[in-house]
Amino acid sequence: MTTKFDTNITDPKRSKNLLLGNRPFSATVAFIGGGNMATSLISGLVADGHDPQHIFVSDPEHERLATLAARFGTRSADNNIDAISKADVVILAVKPQVIQPVCEALQATVQRHRPLVISIAAGVREIYLQRWLGGNVPLVRTMPNIPAMLQAGATVLHADYSIVATKQRDLAESIMRSVGITCWVEDETQMDTVTALSGSGPAYLFLVMEAMEQAGIDLGLEPRTAQLLTIQTALGAARMAMESEEPPAILRERVTSRGGTTEQALKIFEDGGLRTLFSQALAGAKARSEELSNVLGETNG
Repeated sequence: MTTKFDTNITDPKRSKNLLLGNRPFSATVAFIGGGNMATSLISGLVADGHDPQHIFVSDPEHERLATLAARFGTRSADNNIDAISKADVVILAVKPQVIQPVCEALQATVQRHRPLVISIAAGVREIYLQRWLGGNVPLVRTMPNIPAMLQAGATVLHADYSIVATKQRDLAESIMRSVGITCWVEDETQMDTVTALSGSGPAYLFLVMEAMEQAGIDLGLEPRTAQLLTIQTALGAARMAMESEEPPAILRERVTSRGGTTEQALKIFEDGGLRTLFSQALAGAKARSEELSNVLGETNG
């Protein structure tokens, strides 16, 4: 498995456009679904200078469309076909449970106009998306995570290079980089590992923060003090890891004095099997992702 990483992940808010230098790309983008992740991507694109009048959104909740239009200046479409009829890029931002009928309804228009299609639907494999869209569609499957809502996400992308041209892959990366860092995997099966690591990962870290906060309270700190110290410590450690050229193992060693307090705490973690627990947890999450993908495929056929 080969993974292609964004080469400048320490500055995810740099120019996202790989095609036109420092200028915002001019592609017309249509969002099918206007929920949280679509809103995050729209926010990132507009912040990067993309013309909101080149962003169309279709969603059954008209109030949601009005909110997006008022907040970002996007254009609302009466239905999905109208949204994609002139689009260069179509972003499927609907729930996995409804993506099959949505794609099948778009099939004729997609086959006629051949836009780049980007899916952010978790667990929906390319083989099913291609089937529902009529086949041989330039399609990029992505897996963003929830911090994308703050433009601090991590998104993994996959595409069939025999169908999706280099410029189209660059365009997809430009869009997804508007909400954080990006990397590519060539083997689609690795998307289940991605789901277990970065997709579910924020919840693991929230659990660690929850445990640290409670431990601080149990040891006598005021709840608000324990909360603030935990959050800032997590933020500072993540920023150090992001901006450093050293791996986390080296950073850990640098803050661990021989015979000191940190060493004592880390020894207890190691003796308690923390690494094994993480390994088992991610393996379990990956297996569940595979299971859900299979169920979705069998259900939707």
